[in-house]
Amino acid sequence: MKLTKTGEAGAADSGDILVSVAPAEEPGIQIELSGKSVILKQFGRQIRELLQKTAAECGVENARITAKDNGALDFTIKARVRAAIQRAV
Repeated sequence: MKLTKTGEAGAADSGDILVSVAPAEEPGIQIELSGKSVILKQFGRQIRELLQKTAAECGVENARITAKDNGALDFTIKARVRAAIQRAV
């Protein structure tokens, strides 16, 4: 799937995640994750893997994903990534 513009989904509210997906010039999926430091220390690796896996499942090969997590659950993260990708196509 080829991204043509930047797409966003979610919110910066507690229990949610704000995801931005944009086309990347270099190959692969680059992920930038920020948010509450306690959450990132405990679950940062798992959130990055989930972002990567969800984008790959959607057929995205080259993208820059920026996410600001505030305690979102896995199903919320997946939904936000999918919505942002659809808005970027």
